[in-house]
This record gives sequence, C-alpha cells and structure tokens, in this order.
Amino acid sequence: MEPRNLTGVSEFLLLGLSEDPALQPLLFGLFLSMYLITVVGNLLIILAVSSDPHLHTPMYFFLSNLSLTDIGFISTTVPKMLVNLQTQSKSIIYVGCLAQVFSLYLFGCLDNFFLTVMAYDRLVAICYPLHYTVIMNPRICHLLALVSFFLSLLYSQIHLSLVSQINFCTNVEIPSFFCDSPQLFKLACSDISTSTIFVYCIVAIFGGIPVSGIIFSYMRIVSSILRVSSSGGKYKAFSSCGSHLSVVCLYYGTGLGANLSLAVSSSAWKGAVTSVMYTVVTPMLNPFIYSLRNRDIKRALRRLISRAA
Repeated sequence: MEPRNLTGVSEFLLLGLSEDPALQPLLFGLFLSMYLITVVGNLLIILAVSSDPHLHTPMYFFLSNLSLTDIGFISTTVPKMLVNLQTQSKSIIYVGCLAQVFSLYLFGCLDNFFLTVMAYDRLVAICYPLHYTVIMNPRICHLLALVSFFLSLLYSQIHLSLVSQINFCTNVEIPSFFCDSPQLFKLACSDISTSTIFVYCIVAIFGGIPVSGIIFSYMRIVSSILRVSSSGGKYKAFSSCGSHLSVVCLYYGTGLGANLSLAVSSSAWKGAVTSVMYTVVTPMLNPFIYSLRNRDIKRALRRLISRAA
C-alpha cells in the first residue's frame, strides 16, 4: 500500500535522548562507536561462517542470517540519529518516518523468527541427533528462512498500513530517537482504538507463537538432557545451547522492558533509554556472545584474521 499523508504533515521532530547541547558530541561519539562495533562484529560472524566449510551447517546458516538482520535492525535507527546529532537537527520527513516503522518491524520480526528457528534446530540436534541431517537439510533451512522473511514482511506491512492512515495533530514531537507505531499513535487526532486493538492482536500472534515455540523447544531439550546419564554428555548438550539461550534472554528481556516502560512509565527519558537497550545494545552484544562462547566461531575468526593479516 502506498503511504498517504492524510493531514499534510511533512515532517516529525525526534527529540532524542537529550536536548543539552553539551551532551551532543558525547552522544554522537558513543553511538557511532556502538554502531561501528555492531556492524563490524556481525560482518565478522557472517564472513567467518561463509569462509569456513566446517561452519556450513544449519545452526551457523541461521546465525549468519541473524547477524545480517541485526545489521539491518540497528541501521534503521542509529544512522538517522547520528545525522541529527551532527547537524543539530531533530527533523525526519514523513516518508522517512514511515520507512523507519516498516524497517524496524521487518528486522525485529525477522530476529524473532530466526531465534525461533534456531531453537528448533537445537531441538532436532539434541533430541533427534540421528535424523538431524535429514530433518535440517539445506532445502528445509532455506525454506524456513524464506517463510520467516515473508511473514516478517507481512507484519511490517500491517504496521505501515495502520500508521499511514493516522490523522496527525499539529504536535509532531516524538520523545524518542526513532519513529515507532506506539509513539505515532499518541500523536493521532482521530479515534484509533480499533487500530490499537488490532495492533495488540497482531503483536500477540507474531510474538506469542515464536515465544511459545522457543519455550516448547527448550522444555523438550531440558527433558532430553536430563535423561542423559553422563555428566560430560549433559555439559556438551547444554553448552551447544548456551549462546542461543543467552541471546534469547537478552533479546526478549530488553524487548519486554522497552514495551513495559512505554506502557507504564510516564518519563520519556526512561522510555528512550530502554529503547536504546533493545535497538542498539542487543544487536551489538550478539556477536560477542556467539564469538566468546563458541569455539568453532573463535577458530574461524582466528583463521579469517590470520588470512587477512
């Protein structure tokens, strides 16, 4: 659907994290560093997986897709914030704001689905090891990635369609550093109760089903591991899930905190800080979690760096 500006609003004002001019250079340097670390770290994961034949497995295929999604996720919000900090501007055009909403929910939903598929991959590897190569064959892996993308595209298109139909008031100040559906709904002049209920239902479906899948997968994994007699076997099974479980806790923990902060807290600054944790810190930490806890990734990174040197 082509986005339509129903009220003649040409731009919004992103208030950001602070209006203190003395803090702008500090914030610019901090977020530029975090952005570069995130992009470089996730690119190294992608290059390590693609360059090492030993990592051409379903688990690392989905890990490289997750890293690519994290690059897109952080690139949706941080570059515009850096431009505004550098130019001392707060504006974002109407179409640019809608593009942020679309990209934010596209990459956020992709993260959600890839984490779910990775949990299923660990379930098959631990509970059905003899059938792993048959169940998680390349065709199935590419199909799961494709389905995840199209479902995420549908999810983001729904948010874009709802936001593009809003009648905005004269107040166009967004107390954040990026455009988001809940923030834009607060600027509406018309009755949006139906749209709000519909959004909650869509979020419950697209968020609840993957979370239920992850919980079910780990319940089966834990049950299977507890039946293993040797302590060495239990440790090996748990360690193969450690990195993924850490990322799951980080992703859903910060996401839940950001949503609760927006719903409960009246402080715009607290909401912006929790949004930073979800949209910036989580994508930055993911490559560190996988590279520090995974010996295969560390070996592949060492080979990659040695070849580059």
